[in-house]
Amino acid sequence: MPVSISIASGKGGVGKASIAVNLALTMASLGSRVTFLDADFGLANAHLLMGYNPAKTVREAITGKSDLTDSITKGPLGLQLISGGNGLLELLNLDRSTRFNLIRSFDPLAEKCDVFFVDVPAGASDSSLSFVNASDKVLIVLVGEPTSFMDAYTMVKAAYVEGGVKEFSIVVNMADNEKQAKETFNKFNKTALNFLDVNLRFIGYLPHSRSLRSSIVKRKPLVISDNKGRESLLFKSMSKELLSSPNNKASGITFFNKSTI
Repeated sequence: MPVSISIASGKGGVGKASIAVNLALTMASLGSRVTFLDADFGLANAHLLMGYNPAKTVREAITGKSDLTDSITKGPLGLQLISGGNGLLELLNLDRSTRFNLIRSFDPLAEKCDVFFVDVPAGASDSSLSFVNASDKVLIVLVGEPTSFMDAYTMVKAAYVEGGVKEFSIVVNMADNEKQAKETFNKFNKTALNFLDVNLRFIGYLPHSRSLRSSIVKRKPLVISDNKGRESLLFKSMSKELLSSPNNKASGITFFNKSTI
C-alpha cells in the first residue's frame, strides 16, 4: 500500500512547489515508484518545474471526459505526474463532494506506486485541508518570517482541529545555515506546543541557494541537474527522514482507503 504525503505551507512564496518536486524525484532516484499529484488546481506549476507540458491534466478526470490514468504524464526518473492544470479557473473552487470523489479515484493506483505525493495549495483552504487530512504524512515548509510562522501555525491548527492530524514534519527553507534553521524550528515548535497537542519533527533545511533558483528558471530540477551537490544531499537526507516519520492515524476519508472509521 502506498504511503501518501501532502506537502503544504501556510503561505505562498516559501518554495513549497520546488521542494515538493525535488523530494519526489529524490525518492524516485532512490528506487521508489512515485506518483505526484499537483493539487493546486488551476494554478499548478509542478509540470513547469519539471520541464513538461502535459497533454492532459486532472481536469479531464474531474469532468468525466477521460479516465484518471489518461491524465498521467511520465516524468523524470519514471515519476508519474498528474498535473492540476494552469489557468483553469473552473478548478479553483471544487466543492466538497468533488474533492472527496477525486481522493477516492486514486485507489486504482495503489498497486502502481510506492509513494503518492500531493502538492497542496498554500494556506488553510478547504481544498488544502481535504488533501492534508487524507494523507499518511504531512510536510510543512517554513521560512523564518513572522508571516510564515503565523500562517503555518494556522495550517497546523486547522489540520489538527478539523482532521485530527497530529504528526507533522517540518522543513525550514531559505536558512543561512543549519543552526539558524533549527532555531527557527524550535521557535515554531514551542509556539505550536503551547496551544496544540501535536508532534512536530524537524527533518531538514535548505539554504538560500543560487543553484536551486537557477534550476527553476531552467525548468530542470536540481536533483537531476546536480545530483551530487550540497542541496541534492540535503534532499536525500530529508527524504529518508520523511519516509521514516510517523504516519497519522486515519479517521475520515483517506487516499487508498486507509480509514479506520
